[in-house]
Amino acid sequence: MAEVLDLTVLAPQEEVLIAETTSPDIVARIHALKEELRDRVVILGHHYQRDDIVQFADRTGDSFELARYAANLKDREFIIFCGVHFMAETADIVSGPDQKVILPDLKAGCSMSDMARLDQVLDAWDYLDNVIDTTKVCPITYMNSSAAIKAFCGEHGGAVSTSSNNKAIFEWAFNNGFEKIFFFPDQHLGRNTAHFQLGIPLHDISLFDQTQPGGGLHDEELTSARVLLWRGHCSVHQHFQASHPNIMRALYPGIQIMVHPECNFEVVKNSDKVGSTAFIMKTVEEAPAGSLWAIGTEHHLVNRLKHDHPDQFVTTLAPYACECATMYRISPEALLDILEHLKQGEIKNQISVPAETAKWANVALQRMLDITKRAS
Repeated sequence: MAEVLDLTVLAPQEEVLIAETTSPDIVARIHALKEELRDRVVILGHHYQRDDIVQFADRTGDSFELARYAANLKDREFIIFCGVHFMAETADIVSGPDQKVILPDLKAGCSMSDMARLDQVLDAWDYLDNVIDTTKVCPITYMNSSAAIKAFCGEHGGAVSTSSNNKAIFEWAFNNGFEKIFFFPDQHLGRNTAHFQLGIPLHDISLFDQTQPGGGLHDEELTSARVLLWRGHCSVHQHFQASHPNIMRALYPGIQIMVHPECNFEVVKNSDKVGSTAFIMKTVEEAPAGSLWAIGTEHHLVNRLKHDHPDQFVTTLAPYACECATMYRISPEALLDILEHLKQGEIKNQISVPAETAKWANVALQRMLDITKRAS
């Protein structure tokens, strides 16, 4: 007899919006220091931050949106970025020379960003140059990458992209004489964009495995591929599995499945809507009362949407919470420590990108902005 799947076992846990670790004393001290330093400091909170950090943020948003917002606050000397390392780097690149970017915990990295190191990319590029004409290859890096990788793309004629404009950046590359795209570090966003949005067949998309000689590809595969994908992924969105959409549909008839394009190919293929964090938030905000959503992205954001839209049913796509562990390193205690040091005239955990790296990374970022503006 076939095994019967007990769907109730996989039902998501009830989400509750709470301050997760913060004592009333720490909350009070942070608010007091924020007030004391209000003319000098801005605190930014990424959408994936836990709620006991978001409560202190002067602005919440995605990484590039927050970096640009802070850069326009010319009177704020200190930008405290409650996010991860690559986000603080981007803020430093686009901010003014008199602004200083601070990351509350230097251990708050990004596993996806770490999957593409500059030495690996340089080695891969050198290998490609022996097989194909790299002047016809456009390097594009997702925003979730180090400043060094952004600079590499800027110096080699490429650009940065985000999950909301990746299609436009790919189209720009193909429309401007490039025959191939080399995309890092997220293979899933690259594959989903190339196939679902641009209609490129899967056999024209190859995965370059940086841990293998030649990327694990034959020269013929490198020559024929239109899109080369770096072997990287988001540790959060990797948790969503191809079975989850149908489980949710069985549990909640009429529910719509909405996922971030960092999810794997099969999850995206089996979803109703796919889009960036901003797209996910806007879709729920504009949906009518009674709408049902199972959302495949970081659970703090899903939980916040659930709280802010009680007239809709909002739950995580997975039967467990998918959390960004490195983002979670930013704690109220760490934030308090930064503020206390600033009060004493000490700057702790400043993120400073070397001038040459910042120059070329800014070239790649500006290309992205120009392309996106023309495409809109």
